[in-house]
Amino acid sequence: MSIDTIVYDKNTNVTGIALMEEGKICDVEIINANQAICGNIYLGKITKKVLTAQDREGFFVNIGENVEAFLNSEEYGMNETHLVEGQTVVVQVLQERHAEKCARLVRSVQLVGAYVVYCPYRMNVEVSYKIDDKLKVAELLDLVKENITGQEGWVVRTAAGKVDSQVVVDEMKNLRETFDNIRAKARNEQAPCLLYAKPDAVFEHINYYKNKGSLKKVITNNRNLADEFADSGIEFEIVPSPFESCGVDEVIGEALEKHVPLKSGGRITIEETRACVAIDVDSSRDAGGGSLNRLNEEAALEIVRQIRLRNLAGKIVVDFAGHSEFRFIKPLLDILEQGLRADPVKSKVIGLSRGGLVEIVRVRKRPSLMELMTDECPTCQGCGRVEKGA
Repeated sequence: MSIDTIVYDKNTNVTGIALMEEGKICDVEIINANQAICGNIYLGKITKKVLTAQDREGFFVNIGENVEAFLNSEEYGMNETHLVEGQTVVVQVLQERHAEKCARLVRSVQLVGAYVVYCPYRMNVEVSYKIDDKLKVAELLDLVKENITGQEGWVVRTAAGKVDSQVVVDEMKNLRETFDNIRAKARNEQAPCLLYAKPDAVFEHINYYKNKGSLKKVITNNRNLADEFADSGIEFEIVPSPFESCGVDEVIGEALEKHVPLKSGGRITIEETRACVAIDVDSSRDAGGGSLNRLNEEAALEIVRQIRLRNLAGKIVVDFAGHSEFRFIKPLLDILEQGLRADPVKSKVIGLSRGGLVEIVRVRKRPSLMELMTDECPTCQGCGRVEKGA
């Protein structure tokens, strides 16, 4: 996916970001500054200890403004410590609040840069698997290892393969200094409090697609952003209401509907449930094998777009129209895999189940568009149905 335009709508507490390719909106992100945003680091206070599955311990942590989030006692890469109620702990939001589940926290904090990720509680160096050049991978590994100070870990991002080595070294230094400042603040502040606010997501998007060479234009109501990237070669257009001007509000309204019409005459039905996301492809009419295959291929392309647009996550099951035999579904699996390969959020097409359903798993980091923009109906409690008359 080659994103060529970013729409950035900045308001007091709510920020909207839309990614566009050739005039088509592919991804929408709504960020509420009053919520625990994925990547933020807090000095929290443990309020309650609970037992989870297999007799493991978990903790509810107050991270400020009476917001509680959940922390597992066991965590990969962290030495076990005895945590008790009332204790303060430095934590990072791994997953934002979802439905009735509170945000998830980790103690193993990470700081994400444009070219590297700083992992102060790890001791290994990894390079993005998307860098195919083995010589470049070896060069980056040596570069990072030469600039390690003490016990720390690093993940080299794909974009690092396209910049000068000094840029990577400078970012390593900046991230290390940021973490030192976080630790110093944690020693002086009183819990609960915010120690580190993740930079506005628009910076990551701009840097990511600028490094890919696809980004041409940013449409925004924030002149400071235009000044920040004045020498980037990217065109900035300042408008009062970017989402309204670019039709993003209209696309969001369509994305809140259950049904997505297809040009071929069929439709996709998307149901978000607590257990999974169910997607059904309906031909809406009798279709022969050839036209049914074309309909399913069109549906597969649209499903990839809808997954990103609606930020669907967790377990996703798809029931394509017609035959559920593997020989018919295999081309559709290829379309889904190829489309999701460009998804910044980690996702995987599991394959075809014995029941004939295509299974997809996508990492959940923030709520879906439906959760952000709507509330469950208090009358029907989300079932969307009414009782029949006598």
